[in-house]
Amino acid sequence: MNVINFFVQLLRDPRTAIAGLITMLGLGPTYAIIFLIIFIETGVVFMPFLPGDSLLFAAGYFAADSKYPITLPVLLPILLAAPILGDQCNYFIGHFFGRRIVESGKVKSLTPERIAKTEGMIDKWGPLAVFLGRFFPFIRTFMPFFAGITGMKWHRFAPFSVLGGLVWGSLFTLLGYFFGGIPAVQKHFELVIVGILLISLIPTFVGLIKVKLIKSKTKKEAAAESGAEGLSAGTGAGE
Repeated sequence: MNVINFFVQLLRDPRTAIAGLITMLGLGPTYAIIFLIIFIETGVVFMPFLPGDSLLFAAGYFAADSKYPITLPVLLPILLAAPILGDQCNYFIGHFFGRRIVESGKVKSLTPERIAKTEGMIDKWGPLAVFLGRFFPFIRTFMPFFAGITGMKWHRFAPFSVLGGLVWGSLFTLLGYFFGGIPAVQKHFELVIVGILLISLIPTFVGLIKVKLIKSKTKKEAAAESGAEGLSAGTGAGE
């Protein structure tokens, strides 16, 4: 139950969750758990719901607050290594086991819409999609997995994966470091976290809406073609 409560708290208010870790476990285990959460969110295809952006922001805030022992020179390398190593792990999971995992249907987060969006990005952008996908929740978990499935060579995948991990990890950690201590942000920290989550999810929502619109348009065109064929057949029979 404590573990469940921790993850609920982590999703809702990562600042409180991190403070609790420091108090109960100390500095070293706190660093390790933060690393592990970011690594798993990126490196295990069925765990895309773990917090990424918001956890980096909250961790950056703690590094700027002198009341806590977390320091940026130690924290930042951890938060840069975690997504990079997670990507490599997920790539090889996809490369060796991906098709069997998708066909099994056991990973419920691998919806047809998310699969289509991820594969569409790879088809359109190639290895650059690995970098771009880093900034989309859920997609950043699926992108290295599908890069492995589609046969993208590791030497093409790795540079964009590393670059994406470096930019993403630095960006959100430093945002928390420089802006997390602003009084207005402090006062409404939970709302800021929700705002970060909503903003990061906008591209995903837009993608899902586009997929639905395309499906709807395809169905209407198919219905129209079917109606036209039926009318043509009826006219031919009448003649």
